[in-house]
Amino acid sequence: MYIIETLLTQTTQINYHKMKTNEDLQRDVLDAIKWEPLLHAAEIGVTAKDGIVTLTGSVDSYTKKMEVENAAKKVSGVKAIVEKINLEFSNAGAKTDGEIATEVLHGLIWNWDVPDNQLKVKVENGWVTLDGEVQWHHQKNAAERTAANRPGVKGVTNNITLKSDVKDAIEKLDIESALRRSASINDDDIHITVSGTAVTLTGTVKSWYQRDEAETIVWNAPGVWTVVNNLIVEYDFDLVG
Repeated sequence: MYIIETLLTQTTQINYHKMKTNEDLQRDVLDAIKWEPLLHAAEIGVTAKDGIVTLTGSVDSYTKKMEVENAAKKVSGVKAIVEKINLEFSNAGAKTDGEIATEVLHGLIWNWDVPDNQLKVKVENGWVTLDGEVQWHHQKNAAERTAANRPGVKGVTNNITLKSDVKDAIEKLDIESALRRSASINDDDIHITVSGTAVTLTGTVKSWYQRDEAETIVWNAPGVWTVVNNLIVEYDFDLVG
């Protein structure tokens, strides 16, 4: 009887630790947002329901808006994000489309990670659209970050395409080895399919962070132009109301 009772108690404790309530998730997301240096003073509201997190409030830059979303995505238990954050610029932060375009172009020129004279910038009502071709995904991301960091920017549409000069076929084994080296990813549940210049990821991971990390690793492989990320996030615990 003692052994049975002990096992039942242990099972109950294990199940308890694998459960996260909506209130737990809400608190974790709020703590994650406050932990980010850019967001210490930001007034952000968070509600959580069955893994769906809604973000409200206002910030004074597009960069901060992205930081809020990224902080929330890293929290274990978040399945989807509804983002309702408003941008409210001060008089000093308001810019004309011409001023924004000039600052974005200057930022791209000074960013050593962005190829010269390969990108085009369009600005409409504060929204920046980037077009052109680069060889690597990190160059595409660098261009987007540069545009997002300019004062007055309300959003960025990144239409930059990849066209690598690498002619060698994508090595599936090299990608699998890179995933295996990552301490944050359990690659046993990730499956890779290569078709020409495209790589497709399927399987399961334990967090949204792992999903993004796996995709980032694949983008670093020479010759990759497209990544289709079909990884499904399966948490080790249950969300309860």
